[in-house]
Amino acid sequence: MSNALSNPVIESEEHRALRAAVAALAKRYGREYFATVVAEGRHTDELWQEAAKAGYLGVNLPEEYGGGGAGITELSLVLEELGAAGCPLLMLVVSPAICGTVIARFGTEEQKRTWLPGLADGSRKMAFGITEPDAGSNSHRITTTARKEGGDWILNGRKIFVSGVDIADATLIVGRTEDAGTGKLKPCLFIVPRETPGFGRSPVAMELAAPEKQFELTLDDVRLPADALVGEEDAGLLQLFAGLNPERIMTAAFALGMGRYALARAVDYARTRQVWKEPIGAHQALAHPLAQCHIELELAALMMRKAALLYDAGDDMAAGEAANMAKYAAAEAAVHTVDQAVHTLGGNGLTREYGLASLVTAARVARIAPVSREMILNFVSHQSLGLPKSY
Repeated sequence: MSNALSNPVIESEEHRALRAAVAALAKRYGREYFATVVAEGRHTDELWQEAAKAGYLGVNLPEEYGGGGAGITELSLVLEELGAAGCPLLMLVVSPAICGTVIARFGTEEQKRTWLPGLADGSRKMAFGITEPDAGSNSHRITTTARKEGGDWILNGRKIFVSGVDIADATLIVGRTEDAGTGKLKPCLFIVPRETPGFGRSPVAMELAAPEKQFELTLDDVRLPADALVGEEDAGLLQLFAGLNPERIMTAAFALGMGRYALARAVDYARTRQVWKEPIGAHQALAHPLAQCHIELELAALMMRKAALLYDAGDDMAAGEAANMAKYAAAEAAVHTVDQAVHTLGGNGLTREYGLASLVTAARVARIAPVSREMILNFVSHQSLGLPKSY
């Protein structure tokens, strides 16, 4: 199945080579490996370590700190190809893309030296905590507060749906200073090591087949040194969106990989499954919907590439619009494609053998996380079209 993005006019020889190398690695693991890891309650450590050794995990991080010196464009290709083989690494979205980017752009020299080499070579991981139980999509209602006490910071609050806290060495927590409890959000970001006193976690039971677990966090008078703060305490939204735009781009890559995996399985089945004279793929009632899914995935991939290129070029404002659009388009395409793939296989689409049933739930994640499609439509309505807000 051809991929229009393999055209050298649209994608460089280096990017095509990166895709091919990651795809070859991922193919050796595949969906069966991923499903086994989930069933046994393990993590994808073997794939993570091999991808790290090849330099894929930190491809976006600065060379002087052990990274590849490239950008989110390259990291998104890595995640997409892993997903297309059926074994995506969710922590790629969180550890190098969000946390690594924020530290590389706004961290102190000491923070960069402490964290970036480990994030780049896969020996360390970092989680990201922004969502709160009572705030939902309204990040302006963040109530996790930080107050100064002598030379330290004291954090109090709660977070929900934080991925991989159990396997992360630390979590990058988004809070607000105590005197900024009213008015516009001025987020501040803190590195909280996993075993810090007062930093509690409890798993959230999810109907989701994934190696990475979700957690609710409690911060009860968590004391941190002054150098736990990343960036400025009153820098506003800039340093937060430095992490959120890559998050949206990488979520698009996650969804695209999933969609491509599902489509490939459905096409292979439709090409070979025969119950009448011709394979079922000859019937337009099945062929046309699969063709439509392919078109939708290709369109989303182009928008993801645009968003990544804008972000890597330093155009944060334009990248924000494109990243939201890419995440929206990729999520919709993935949900549609997974649904059509299951439908194409009929009863077989719901068996473990074909590896599609678990994607029905997983595809929905891309629609609602890290930001819902409705909030993206709000963003486009206000920012792109200039329509008045309803809230």
